Amino acid sequence: MANVDVAGIHRPTGSLDAADALRPYGGPWNDRWAAHLLRRAGFGGSPDDIRALTAMSASDAVSSLVHFPSDAAPPPPDLFDPIAYVRETYGGRRPADVGADQKRAIGKDVRKQERQSILSMQAWWLDRMLNSRAPLQEKMALYFHGHFTSAAIQKGVTPPMVLAQNQLYRQNALGNLRDLTRSVSKDPAMLLYLDNALNVAAHPNENYARELMELFTLGVDHYSESDVREAARAWSGWTVYRRSGEASFVGSRHDGGSKTFLGKTGNFNGDDIVNVIFDRPECATFFATSLINYFVYNDPEPQLVDAVAALIRKNDYNLAPVLSTVLRSNVFFSDRAYRALVKSPAEFVIGAHKALGLAKVDDSAQRAMAAMGQVLFYPPNVAGWPGGQNWVTSQMVISRQNFVAGLVTSQVIGQSSWLPSVPLKAQSAAQALIASILQGDASPLASAQLADYLNGTGESAMGMLSGENRDERVRGAAYLTMAMPAFQLA
Repeated sequence: MANVDVAGIHRPTGSLDAADALRPYGGPWNDRWAAHLLRRAGFGGSPDDIRALTAMSASDAVSSLVHFPSDAAPPPPDLFDPIAYVRETYGGRRPADVGADQKRAIGKDVRKQERQSILSMQAWWLDRMLNSRAPLQEKMALYFHGHFTSAAIQKGVTPPMVLAQNQLYRQNALGNLRDLTRSVSKDPAMLLYLDNALNVAAHPNENYARELMELFTLGVDHYSESDVREAARAWSGWTVYRRSGEASFVGSRHDGGSKTFLGKTGNFNGDDIVNVIFDRPECATFFATSLINYFVYNDPEPQLVDAVAALIRKNDYNLAPVLSTVLRSNVFFSDRAYRALVKSPAEFVIGAHKALGLAKVDDSAQRAMAAMGQVLFYPPNVAGWPGGQNWVTSQMVISRQNFVAGLVTSQVIGQSSWLPSVPLKAQSAAQALIASILQGDASPLASAQLADYLNGTGESAMGMLSGENRDERVRGAAYLTMAMPAFQLA
């Protein structure tokens, strides 16, 4: 099996029926399973979203997510281009002709505006996660952002480059993995972040060649140091022009000699290297493991990995038919897969907004996500976010609870599509909250405690639920519902 660092929760208990795992699900279809599909193929759903899917068949519900409508993402506001800014600031003069003090002042201003631009881009993407008509497209953009990683501002990666890479992932959300790998290899942000823009025939830089195999396509133990060196030679010649931010291939910098890579010999360039990699069965196994960990459950059985890898190879690495099969499958709609994954901060934050029927991301979301351990466009390293149980350390769980507490008392909560309709009777209100937010996934004891809170039971300073205290009490109960263990899980 491919060595993929999922760092997540253990494989769910129970056994896998490998022969039946990828066959179409034909079991019960209800709001519980519709919500499950929305959490995995998106970021959750409001009660209205869940009802809309429940009204379809399971197969049609998957089709509505996989065959998503065109939802082009207009650029975020305030996109700052430091290359154009410096060009304009220097007024046509060479930087060498400008005094040291002015250069420092310009550099400080550039860094400030770049950081502000990335903050605006984070808010823009969170809004798309919440409101896009194509949630699976945004979910896959997030997947690729954590898979083919690069980081903003570092090594000269500018906000426009970050946006271009994000759009590349969105445009290829359910496209061909081989084609995307070739494209992202030549992407300016990736070329700079992993030093392939410095890779020339005379001095091959091996950084990208190594990560391409180890983290992006094959996993450890499926290539040699000689393969790294030969792949680096093949990728030589690409650069990013600092005055334009554009990537270009410079033939004079490329090593045109013969290379032997993964047992094949030829006058290879970078595209050839990707083609050789994707011809290896280990590549399909690697992506199968990664996708199952993302959509189904962690630490999948070798039989399930093999079945999905065969599906990937059969479809020549085209993701749409692969995910169509996985998201319709018995293993996806199994009790073992249900709430078997820990929500990432992005999934938790957007999922909270979705569950409450909110159409605007609260201003606290980005700060909260940082406290939870995920800052969009700033992965911790080239391996991305480890995820799984790493998302639910004691401090991060407190950060999640603090975020929800702030959300239910914020002004934006007044725009909830359904909280104002929660019944005035405590027992009915508790049932409505648990049904809408958790699809009933709460113990009888937790349900009873929620009803007691709503009714002020055991609290001398709290009266019974009434028209006077209704809003405050229901918001508090919504917080308590989202603080339950089930809401941490996708």
